[in-house]
Amino acid sequence: MSRRVVVTGMGIYSPLGTNISDLRDNLFNGVSAIKPQTYEYRDSEFSITTPAAAIEDKDDILKTLGRDVQRGDLYAQFAVAAADQAIKDSGLDFTKGANSDANSALGKRTATIIGSGIGGQHTSDVTQYNMLVKKRRPHPLSILRIIPNAAASHVSIRYGLTGPSFAIASACASAAHSIGMCAELIRTGMADVGIAGAGEKVLSYGALEAWKAMHILADEQCRPFAKDRNGLVIGEGAGILVLEDYDHARARGASIHGELIGFGMNADGNDMINPSLEGGVGAMEMALRDVTIKDASKLYINAHGTGTLLNDPTETKAIKTVFDYEAERLIVSSTKSMHGHLLGAAGAIEAIASILALQNNIVPPTINLHHPDPDCDLNYAAHDAVERPLDVALSNSFAFGGQNAVLAFGKV
Repeated sequence: MSRRVVVTGMGIYSPLGTNISDLRDNLFNGVSAIKPQTYEYRDSEFSITTPAAAIEDKDDILKTLGRDVQRGDLYAQFAVAAADQAIKDSGLDFTKGANSDANSALGKRTATIIGSGIGGQHTSDVTQYNMLVKKRRPHPLSILRIIPNAAASHVSIRYGLTGPSFAIASACASAAHSIGMCAELIRTGMADVGIAGAGEKVLSYGALEAWKAMHILADEQCRPFAKDRNGLVIGEGAGILVLEDYDHARARGASIHGELIGFGMNADGNDMINPSLEGGVGAMEMALRDVTIKDASKLYINAHGTGTLLNDPTETKAIKTVFDYEAERLIVSSTKSMHGHLLGAAGAIEAIASILALQNNIVPPTINLHHPDPDCDLNYAAHDAVERPLDVALSNSFAFGGQNAVLAFGKV
């Protein structure tokens, strides 16, 4: 029998907040973390200036993570910082070295699924520069920093978690896939608890030049669903959820943030860049197959909403296809307009934003939507947060390569 999966912990390390309280306030107040940033290629003459959503004062938190984690790439450090928050929020005790039967049993029944779109991009950049420019040998830990499963490994080692542990790399859908697959492990009884999400750190000269070459970076701001949108804005960070079997959570008296009531995933099988209408429709329909929506006005969709020319009208049409005439009653927003596109970690911060919306009955806004696109004609909560009763929230993640993942959350 399939088990219910609930969210008992949330942690964030992002440009819009390095804790849940700050993230919530900034989301609901329409604060933008996007501003011009300059990245140089070490001590060379090469540099790039572009709008980006960067985390300020990283050292304030990361220096407290301990020597083992500090040896890792920044993307893994972001993930560990978020995981520490989420586990503390959950009230679970994973004290490593406790030598208690209860602690050992809990660790064995806990999955750690933490993905990344790219992995150790920062380390890769440093390694290439040191070898090719400085003529230095790579750091002995370079491979351990670069591999995309490093974040999952750091968290499992840090807390002594010996259940299933791996990383999912599916570009912008990595976090949503990680959360959804972790939930499936709990539903089927392979685990009772899961630590799931993703981390990403790609704000560097080399990575941004590569993104610039695709001609999809915005000139100033991310403007999802606007007629004058012209691209996405790259962000960085990590988001982690603690997922738990409902009965397990109730038995220990845990506080529950919400329930993961649906998960859908598929592939476009069509194009590496151009999104497919059928793919988005299919993933949303799969996520909703066991969900009853009594009132469409109480449904919120946290859209993938990248601000690119192709994504936004395709996603709008997919939503209208799934919900038909009810689409005009639901409410949509793209929080990427505030925190940028965290790539592999996008689905994690957006899942948390969806849960916060449900908890507070407040829809975070789509800022910068001053000139609506006629082809994007849904209610996008433009400019300001909207207070309204909510029952269900969908979080859409549609990735390069045509890999789609949709999470559905409800109240408990």
